[in-house]
Amino acid sequence: MSVITAPSPWKIRDRTLSWGSRTYLMGVLNVTPDSFSDGGQFDTVERAVAQARHLVHHGTDMLDIGGQSTRPGAGSISREEELNRVIPVINAIRGDDDDTLAQAMISVDTTRSSVARAAVRSGADIINDISAGTYDKGMLSTVADLGVPIVIMHLRGTPATMQQFTEYHDLLGEIYEVLQHQIEDAIAVGVKPSKIAVDPGLGFAKTYDQNLELLRNLDHFRTLGCPLLVGPSRKSFIGHILDQPDPQQRAWGTAAACCAAIAGGADILRVHDGAEMHDVCRVADAVWRQQRE
Repeated sequence: MSVITAPSPWKIRDRTLSWGSRTYLMGVLNVTPDSFSDGGQFDTVERAVAQARHLVHHGTDMLDIGGQSTRPGAGSISREEELNRVIPVINAIRGDDDDTLAQAMISVDTTRSSVARAAVRSGADIINDISAGTYDKGMLSTVADLGVPIVIMHLRGTPATMQQFTEYHDLLGEIYEVLQHQIEDAIAVGVKPSKIAVDPGLGFAKTYDQNLELLRNLDHFRTLGCPLLVGPSRKSFIGHILDQPDPQQRAWGTAAACCAAIAGGADILRVHDGAEMHDVCRVADAVWRQQRE
């Protein structure tokens, strides 16, 4: 069996993310009125900061702040609205009296280069682009200019249309090819290879069966040579298995999906339930990461 070399560590603020040593948690902070699971819960600065504080004090390694819902069927909002949702929250976190919160690693979930630039200027550390730099042709060069890491994800269409595009001849091969192409495009405009992470896009233009196939075969994407981010949290395929229509009641199912992702080599898990998934990661890491050493 070929040996897969761990990607280069990320150095962010005073921390070093050493891939393969443990699972890192990215805590979802949707500052939106309409996200699929927590829309409206954290759409004021005060509530968003309170949730951010809870996450970073319960084992979450980085916050992922999103002002644009990407749930299936979600429409688009204006650039100004996205900025008005995201930037005040970043500013409030960076200016908080709680040092742990103020120094938290911040990712911004956006597909707009102008939002990415404003967010990094306000103190964000990572850009998480569900379109892998395809919606805004200036995104990859902007990230290169900013010198920050980027997460590139696989999807087809837009959140409003993506579930119409779930026909694949070769699911794993086609996703791999798209991610590899976007990695090459990013490098071509100056993004350092060591600053790219990939996300196969669970739930984005994927059917129930395809999501399970992805989870069973995550190690297929490790040969891309990038840290692997997986976002199973509360998603509809879990609800389908559990016959649970309420996303907030899917924590136990999410825990099982997180274990599967760690067994498959995921480096970062994007989750809503930070404290609970922190415990899941500690146990799963003890089982599977030791096995790889």
